[in-house]
Amino acid sequence: MEYYEPQNIQLNGFTPINPDENLTAGPSVDRYGFVGDHKQASNSKTSLPIEVIRQRELKWVHMFDDWDKWMTKKSSKVKERCRKGIPSSVRGRAWQHLSGSADLKKKNEGRFQELVMKESSQWQDVITKDLSRTFPFHEMFCEKDGLGQKDLFDILKAYAEYDTETGYCQAMAPVAAVLLMHMTAEEAFWCLVKICESYIPGYYKPKLEAVKLDGAIFGGLLEKIAPHIAKHMEKHHIDPLMYMTEWFMCLLARNLPFATVLRVWDMFFCEGIKVLFRTTLAMMKSALTPRDLQRCPGLFETNQRLRNLPKNLMQEDSLIPVSLSLKLTKKDLQREHAHQASKGPK
Repeated sequence: MEYYEPQNIQLNGFTPINPDENLTAGPSVDRYGFVGDHKQASNSKTSLPIEVIRQRELKWVHMFDDWDKWMTKKSSKVKERCRKGIPSSVRGRAWQHLSGSADLKKKNEGRFQELVMKESSQWQDVITKDLSRTFPFHEMFCEKDGLGQKDLFDILKAYAEYDTETGYCQAMAPVAAVLLMHMTAEEAFWCLVKICESYIPGYYKPKLEAVKLDGAIFGGLLEKIAPHIAKHMEKHHIDPLMYMTEWFMCLLARNLPFATVLRVWDMFFCEGIKVLFRTTLAMMKSALTPRDLQRCPGLFETNQRLRNLPKNLMQEDSLIPVSLSLKLTKKDLQREHAHQASKGPK
């Protein structure tokens, strides 16, 4: 299998559009800012009564007021509330508290602005090209040289200056964009730093060693949780890296209906990388039932199925219950990590 340096990796469906095209003048925009007929526009039927939403908002505001106490003494309650879904009005603030980026920002006042103001980095042209390719059907990013694209550029350029060993990787862009939909550019930058350093360390570094290891771990877990799928993949020589690389590097930001993405991220910021494994395994189980596999006689058909996941099965009210039903603990991950790491690089 051919691997790519992270700054050069080409993501499935990550194709340029005419940046001058006025997307907001066409179809209606959904509640997340996507053009209504775009694949990430949500068709979720989950709708909570306004009274329930208000109660949940107040509970989160109460937790923010004494966050350290909640995380040390009532962390199970925080996890339960993250699994239910964080109210949209407090989601950005919650992600910053869960990740620790709020504290990191306080300790580094003015640092983001310094990084943005640095002389043009070697990544400037590459980042600029990717701006119009990142969520081109979202109202924040569809306008060339618009505020959304400018803020996104600042975040990505600042990170390349902050972590010169890593620099810039194309997969960072959709992650930073989702953060920017929920917080200021400075807040999104520090949240991206925490993601890269604490949640998926090494994912964007040259040679993708961390991603390759997690691909091997994913394959091992798939054998245990869905052996019929693992057997099919092995028969047709489909390595996990052929389909899970984009899923993991972009934190599923471009692969699921957006309502589902947000629910996954709510849990991810609370529980860590385990959520990515649990969700992607649930995606596999949902999309590749024994009957589905009969309609996928080879590598091409199987990969096509995974590139075009059935939208109805990926909605939050379908996928999240499946993912939470999977018995996957932190110890399971640690055990599989040790097993795969002992084998050494392939």
